[in-house]
Order: sequence, then structure tokens, then C-alpha cells
Amino acid sequence: MPGCCNCLSSCKPRYKRLVDSIFPADPEDGLVRSNMEKLTFYAVSHNEKLDRIGGYLAHRLDRDVYRQRIGYVVISMQALDQLLLACHAQSLNLFVESFLRMVHKLLESNMPELQILGTNSFVKFSQIEEDTPSYHRTYDFFISKFASMCHNNSDHAETRRKIRLAGLKGLQGVVRKTVSDELQVNIWDTTYMDKIVPSFLFNMNEGFDSHESPVHDHPEEKPEVLADSCLRDVMRRAAYANIHTVIKPVLKHLDLHELWVPNNFAIKVFKGIMYSIQSQYRYVTPHFLLLHLDEHMKNTPKIKRSIVEILKEIVAIAADGAVGPSVLEIFNTLLRHLRMSVDERLSGGQASSTDRSASSSKKTKQKFDENEEILFEEAIIDTIGAFANILPDYQKIEIMMFIMGKVPMPRDRSSTVLQEEDHPLSLEPKGEGDILVQDMLLKSLLEVGTKYTTVSMATTFPASFFQPLLNMSVITNPGIRVIVQEILHTLIDRRDNVIKLYANRGIVKNIADLELKCEKASRQDIMFMRKHGAEFQWHIFENLIRVKNTTKNFVAIYCTMALLCVELGTDDILVDLVKLALALQDHACDPNCKMPLTHLYAIHSIVAQYLNLIGQLTAIPSLCQHISQVIEERRKSAPYLLPPISVEDKVPATSPRGVAPDLLFHVDSISEALASSGHDVTRLSLPYIHVQEPQNVDTRPRSLTDVGSINVDFELLHSSPTAGRKRPPEEVTFESLKQVLISGINDSSAEDERQKRLDVLHSFQNSTLDELAAAADTRNEKWQQKLNDILDTVTKSPQTPAGSPTRPDPSTPLQFQSIPTYEMKFPELCVY
Repeated sequence: MPGCCNCLSSCKPRYKRLVDSIFPADPEDGLVRSNMEKLTFYAVSHNEKLDRIGGYLAHRLDRDVYRQRIGYVVISMQALDQLLLACHAQSLNLFVESFLRMVHKLLESNMPELQILGTNSFVKFSQIEEDTPSYHRTYDFFISKFASMCHNNSDHAETRRKIRLAGLKGLQGVVRKTVSDELQVNIWDTTYMDKIVPSFLFNMNEGFDSHESPVHDHPEEKPEVLADSCLRDVMRRAAYANIHTVIKPVLKHLDLHELWVPNNFAIKVFKGIMYSIQSQYRYVTPHFLLLHLDEHMKNTPKIKRSIVEILKEIVAIAADGAVGPSVLEIFNTLLRHLRMSVDERLSGGQASSTDRSASSSKKTKQKFDENEEILFEEAIIDTIGAFANILPDYQKIEIMMFIMGKVPMPRDRSSTVLQEEDHPLSLEPKGEGDILVQDMLLKSLLEVGTKYTTVSMATTFPASFFQPLLNMSVITNPGIRVIVQEILHTLIDRRDNVIKLYANRGIVKNIADLELKCEKASRQDIMFMRKHGAEFQWHIFENLIRVKNTTKNFVAIYCTMALLCVELGTDDILVDLVKLALALQDHACDPNCKMPLTHLYAIHSIVAQYLNLIGQLTAIPSLCQHISQVIEERRKSAPYLLPPISVEDKVPATSPRGVAPDLLFHVDSISEALASSGHDVTRLSLPYIHVQEPQNVDTRPRSLTDVGSINVDFELLHSSPTAGRKRPPEEVTFESLKQVLISGINDSSAEDERQKRLDVLHSFQNSTLDELAAAADTRNEKWQQKLNDILDTVTKSPQTPAGSPTRPDPSTPLQFQSIPTYEMKFPELCVY
């Protein structure tokens, strides 16, 4: 019989004999190396035999698997691996098919050892770059099998860990093998990514929540670490068109497994995505999160807050300008959710749950939802600040203007009865909802403003942003007025002085103690204050005379005044600020003033603290002496007229409403002190009149040719403040003269103009093209003639002394040679 077997074996083809020779008699001895080298040489030399070698090895492996001879199975896979590494012929595709059938067979086995063996062989195969592509190869089975291995729940911890590691490596191998070959299966298809991505997330979450001691010290032996690495690798390979196929399964997995609350795991996942994705595509992830937030519009505030907090965490990773071209759309989405959250609070949770049962515990549910909604709104505001932080300054200005446009603007009160007892100009919001929206949006604006670096005031305060912001500073709600003042502090303060001003609650004797940083204002800032200084003064005055002011309001307004003095306090602006302070003192001393006594004392304290600051900054001895003298008199007899400011304290019963003259600052003494140092105090001698609306108040120095201004100044000098309030002075401007001119045109002129328009329309409707061209040529010649006449008057100037005298003939009188005006030579002192 042995001789017969030898005869039969000698009849086998050579490739089969070579394959049989690599298997030892005892599988424990392992692969026969010398015979394996012969088989490899034969396969390389005879490429056409590769498919037969692979088929025969697959046949032997099927038999060994069936008989559970694991040692021979291992030898077969080792031989296949070596042949794959050595052969790169065009006929390798057929051999690969045999190889994949063998791996398929191993993965179908119920034995963990065979599954891990097949996976390791597939991973080695995925690292081979084939010379020729395959058009018909599919990996559907491998993706499904590796994904199921990632979810293995064996009772034995070590076996479970090994199988999950094998499944993760297999999925990583499939991605590596297919992602760079467009002719193979599209691994970015939703069908595949819905299996691959959740497998990674499942293992990451298992390790994230597990508090057990690690089995191995090597990080690569942990499924959660390998899964995180695999997800990052997938995101690193994803192009722009494929990013959504990865992020959407992530969002779906977090939804199905309720992993948004708490959001620690979700933050880890999205941080890994942001760090791995290509830098130019980083804005896509926040975009998909915002879309997902819209899908959760009717969900609980906890989940929405978690999504917004994730946005805040990942946006810091994006580089400058990486939020995408639709920056305003991002802020619009966040502001829309902010507004809906406010509506939810006002409706008591009924805005999104209209089908709620009437018998449910409405009060308890409303209180709980309200707290969660407040946290959600605060998260949105923080996220808006995080988004704004990565934007360039010019976009921050646009964002602030955009937010300001979303703020519900106050409207004038139509009633003639003063409900506020503040001032004839009283502004009110449209309802409680608008007050909440104003509060939240202005907080968002403040958050953006803290990320902005002010360089020029004119750039920081464009007209479309500056005027609405000042209008919001005089609404009835004191809390919102404080927020507006804080916004002004953030945008005006360029040297971190506001913190020192807030910390100072009393009178300082030495300005150096405050350590304020003062620099000379630029020309652009000076021009800005000359143009808008009157508006600042009006709104500051209007803020201080509000009845509902709190201590925070007074302190905030004082800081605004102090910042204007420190940041923009040039000579002429300083005089206007002193004039404003004295006007506030006069208002507080007015016996007809209906403000509470505590508010009057607060205004006196602000004036004292402010004038002391101005005196310290200017360092004019006579001014400092007068201010110190008044402050010392107040400290002795009326300490309630000095800071610290507090309107919540009870007024002493002995406190009078009137103030003695020696406790007040006198305009004559201050004017004399400022004039001695070279300041122009002309405007200081004119009383400040607080008219109802500061529409385009011109604070520029007036010239003698400004007739309207001279008339206004004359009226101001000879009129009382009360009369000024009743009839505001009217300025003669170009616009007013233009309106008078237009209104003076009679009806016949309007009819003639209408007839001319009809004639032009009729000519274009009924004339031919040649007729229209001829008419145009005529008009062109007419205008050209006029232009020539004008040029002749310029180039052919009349006789001037600038010309040279000439006498062509001795008998003729002396003549001057005329020269063009633009060629005349003027003395240097005559040139402006």
C-alpha cells in the first residue's frame, strides 16, 4: 500500500505535490520552510498556476476545517499569506478569490481561534497594494461579519476582548483596502457606514463607561482605544462628499442609545472627529450638529443643551474662518432656538407640547422645564461666544449688527399720560416676551463683544449698530439697561480699565492708585466723538434720570462716563463731559424734579466721583483744589452726597432734599480753572438743555457764517431751561431750505414736469432707432459745446498781473501776456 500511495502521488500535478510538501506529518512542527520556498519560486515562475494553487489550498483548508485539524488550517493560511506577499502578477485576482473564500470559511466557523486567524490573514491582505484592480470583488459579507464580531458578548472576558479586537481590525482592513480604489466597492455607501461607524462607537462607549481594571497595559490591546483610532482613521480618509456618511451614523447612534445626556462621551467622539477631519472641512461638523439640533426642536431641553454644549466644545478646535461661508446662518440658527426657548418659558411648556393632558401636574412640570430652558439659553449664549471667538474682528462686527437686528426694538408710547414718571420720551417693549428676548439677545451680543478687540471707534460703532444700541439703553427695564452699558464698556474699553473702575467705589486722592492706562486718542476717535458725542451725552443723561434705576444702573453709567473720559478725553471732549456732569448736578438740584431722594443723592455722588476723576487726569491745580474743597465739605456735613453709590439704602430722616451752595460744584470756578490751562470753555458757559430727541445734534465748533447756529446760541443765552424744553431750537440746514424750495413750487410746475416725462415716454415708444440716435447726437453736441466753453474760460484767462508785460511795438500801449490759471505762480504764504 505505501508503494501504491507513492505511485498515486507521483501522478499528481507538480503544483499539488509542492503544496502537499509544505504540510508536515505532525502539524505541531509547523510549515516546512524549504518546501515553502520551492512552492513560492514555482508560483512566481508560473503565474498561470496561481489560481490552481489557491484552489487546491482552499480544498485542503475546507477538509481540515471540517475535521477540525486546526494545526493544518494554520499552516494553510501561513502559506497563503506568503504567496500573497510574493506574487504580484496580473493573474493574482483569481488567487485572491480563493484566498477570500478561505477567509470566508474561517469567519463562518464558530471557533474563536479560526475567526481570529481569518481576520489576521485578511488584515495582512489589506496591506497589499495590488497591481491590477478587481471589478467584481465584494466585501459585503466581511463588513457584516466584522461588525458582528465588534458586538461580541461572550461570557468570557478575554475571548470577548480578542474577538472584538479582531472585528475592529477587520473593519479597518476593509476600509484601508477599498477607500483608495474607486473601481472597487464604494465603502462610503450608507449601507456600509451604518454598520462600520456604530461598531466603532459601541466599543468606544463600552470602554468609556467601564471602570474595570485593564487586562493589558498596552493601549492597542484595548477595544475602546483601537475603535477610537479606527474612527479617526476613517474621518482622516473622508473627502468632502463623504463626510455626511460618517457623521449621520454617529448622530443616529447617539440618539438610539440615548448618549446625549450626559454628553461626556459625545464630546469625546466629536472632538476626535474634529481633530481627524481635514482642516478645510471642519466647518461641516458644526453644520450637521446644527441641523440635528433643528431635528430635536421638540425634544427635551436637556438633550438640546447637550448638543449646544458639544458645539461649544468642538468649535474651539476649528481654525480661524473654518466655520464656513454661511456664518450668519449659524448664528441665525442659534438665535432662532434662543427665541423658541423664550417662547417655551412664557407658554409654560405648552408651545411644543400642545397635546399635554390637562390633568397632568402642570405646576411641577413647568417649574422643572423652566429651569432646564434657562440652562439651555445660557448654553446657547456661551456657544455664540465660542463661535464668535474664532471669527476675525470684521465678522464679529457683522455678527453684532446681525444680533442687534434681531432684538425687538422699543416703540414710543402713544399715550400722553406719563406712566413711568421719568421723562416725556418713554419707551416700552411690546410685551413680556420681548423683554425676555431682549435680555437674551443682548447677553449674546455682550458675549460676542467680549471676544472683539476694539481698534477704532468708528469701525466698532457703525451707524446701523450704534443708534439701535443707544436706543436700547433708555428702555424701561433696568436690567436690560445694565446689559447695554456693559456692552458699551466692552467695546469702548481697550486697555482693561473697566475692571479697575468697577473696583473703585469711592473718591481717590491719587489717580496712580487706580493704575489706569491712558493714551492719547487717535484722530479718528476724536472725529467720532465730535460727531456722536452729543448722542452719548443725551443717552447718559436720559439713563440717569430714570425712576427705576438700581445701584447697578448708576455704577454702570458712571463707568461708561469714566471710560469716555479715559479713552477719548481730549481737550474739547473733556469740556463737554464736564458740562454734562454740571447739567446732571443742576437737574438733581431742580425743585421740580420728581425723582426719589436716593436717586438724587446717587446723581450727586456720580458727579463728585466723575469730576474728581477728571481733575486727577487733567492735573490742573485750581480745578483739583475746587473739587477737593467741595468733596471735603460734603464729607463733613453731607456724606450721603459722596460714593459709594447705593439707592437701596434707606434715606436718613434728617437728609434734606435741597443742597447747600457750598456743597455744589460751581461752573465759574471750573471754567476759570480750565481756561487757565488753555481749554476752550465757550461751550461750558452755555446751559445744557435736555431736549426730547437728540436727532443729529451737531457738536462741531460753529463759524460766523453759520447763521442758524448764531441764532440758536442767542436763544440759548436768553432763554430759561424750561422754555428750552417746551420749544427746541430749530436749525437752518440745507435740507430745510431744500424742503422750502420744493414746497414753493406751484401746481403748474409739477404739471409741466409730468408732461415732460410723458413726452419722453411717448418718444421712446413711437420713434424709430434712427430718430432716437439723431436726437441723442443733437444733445451730445449741445453738451460738448457747453463743455468747450467752460474749458475756454479756464485755459484763456483774462489779463492778470501774473502775466509778463509785453510791448510788440513801441507805439502800442503796454499789454499783459495772459497765462492759464492753473499755471499761475502764487507766493508760498498764499497757498493753503
